[in-house]
Amino acid sequence: MNILVTGASKGIGNVIASELQSVGEVFVTGRNEQALAACNAKGFCICDLSKDINNLANFIEDKNIDVLVNNAGEYIYAGLETMNIADIQRLYQTNLIAPAYLISKAIPNMKRQKWGRIINIGSISGVMGEAYASIYSSSKAGLTGLTKALALELAEYNITVNTINPGWVETELGLNSIEESEFSKDEIIGTIPQKRFVKPEEVAKLCKYLISDDAKGITGQSINLCAGLSVGI
Repeated sequence: MNILVTGASKGIGNVIASELQSVGEVFVTGRNEQALAACNAKGFCICDLSKDINNLANFIEDKNIDVLVNNAGEYIYAGLETMNIADIQRLYQTNLIAPAYLISKAIPNMKRQKWGRIINIGSISGVMGEAYASIYSSSKAGLTGLTKALALELAEYNITVNTINPGWVETELGLNSIEESEFSKDEIIGTIPQKRFVKPEEVAKLCKYLISDDAKGITGQSINLCAGLSVGI
């Protein structure tokens, strides 16, 4: 299988790319060429999903990608009234529009071979909502709707589509978002039932399972991997 992981230069995407190298040919994309080269992947494509992504779309077609992991995302912690149109458009472009377009480029090859796996990395914020992250939350919620509709469209072709919604994860993005918020790390951990952050390896191993034949019956699902955060406090 030919796997593409977006946002693989760091964080969750980097760990996913590493984990999946044991099951297929992994290609990666992101903005940092040096970091992508360090992934030891089969190949990489430098691309900023908030801008022109036609080069990445062509890359998907050229490499016959049949496993697409839409991991790349951007987060802004701010009241909606303080955000300008450029910020709003950038978040929706990166978190929702780009994944949809990349999926559209991967589907023809998946249909031809009657097999494929699409995994969208959402967020628990897209399930529950997060104050002062309305654009991020709504863009991630959009991935869930996209996932459910596409799962119905593609089921007869043996293509599964699922979303993983991580809660607080021990990554640079997760820690930076704490710094931007009004809460400390201890205060946030206090709201999580398991009293811990999810490790990126947990997300990566769930991706690996969803790709496997054992998970062929799982499609159209929005899976919360959040240490219990979505259940309540």
